[in-house]
Amino acid sequence: MMARVKLLYFASLRDAAGVACESVESTAADLRDLYMEARARHGFLLPPERLRVAVDGEFADWGSAPPAGGEIAFIPPVSGG
Repeated sequence: MMARVKLLYFASLRDAAGVACESVESTAADLRDLYMEARARHGFLLPPERLRVAVDGEFADWGSAPPAGGEIAFIPPVSGG
């Protein structure tokens, strides 16, 4: 089933995508597949194991289904000093 979701990108992912957010139609079964679609589209280098994922402001499990109309944030590790 096709669902429209809003994807939020932070830090290196935002830089690679060239946008902070985008609305997409997806048939992804889970959040991992949704990230892999975005990774293929934007050339993200980080594998999902290096990221956190949140749905509607709450951290989520990669195996969760993306909710139609949901806001999904992909959060890379923070670097700094």
